[in-house]
Amino acid sequence: MNTENSFGTFLRGVYAWMFLGLLLTAITAFAVSTSQSLAQIVIGNSFVFYGLMVVELILVFVLASRVKNMSPSAATCLFLLYSVLNGATFASIFLAYTGASIVLAFAGTAVMFGVVSLYGSITKKDLTGLGHFMGMALIGLIVVSLIDVFFASQTLDWITSWAGIIIFTALTAYDTQKMKRLYGGIESDADGRSLSIMGALTLYLDFINLFLDLLRIFGRQRSD
Repeated sequence: MNTENSFGTFLRGVYAWMFLGLLLTAITAFAVSTSQSLAQIVIGNSFVFYGLMVVELILVFVLASRVKNMSPSAATCLFLLYSVLNGATFASIFLAYTGASIVLAFAGTAVMFGVVSLYGSITKKDLTGLGHFMGMALIGLIVVSLIDVFFASQTLDWITSWAGIIIFTALTAYDTQKMKRLYGGIESDADGRSLSIMGALTLYLDFINLFLDLLRIFGRQRSD
């Protein structure tokens, strides 16, 4: 029977998988950034770097569209693989920003994410409208970010970073509340495991993008 207590257990499982994904990403990013040979292979080779990013997009698409038809072990493996590959490309961040900036940005993200996610889990207000609006805003943000690639405008980059913080903060609350709807559709333990992985991926992406935007605004780049 679906109860508030059992939903709490489900949500804690989602957070646990999300944390594991973040941990794997951080460990992989640190390992690649501190290894000259690995950094040269991943960061120094544009074919490998962008190839990994394409694979990451494919994994996200497969999980988002096929997770209900996957076995729990397959969904888990794909999520963990995505976390590792994302960590490999994230090594560029460790090479571009100071360690202190990364730690502070991560800590700030953790606090913001925790507060907003808690709000999303306990509020009685329906956040569906907010989620749909922010979803459309995200599409606009992606378009503007692609344009910024060609113009390399610091002002536009600053604007898109602040917009990203607002969007992903709101999406964190919406996506956390959405976990209740996911939980309501669980019919078996296998469904519960697979959907917890899907929830973990969703919140993982919110966390990562919020972290990146905070780092772009407040992070200090390396001088060497």
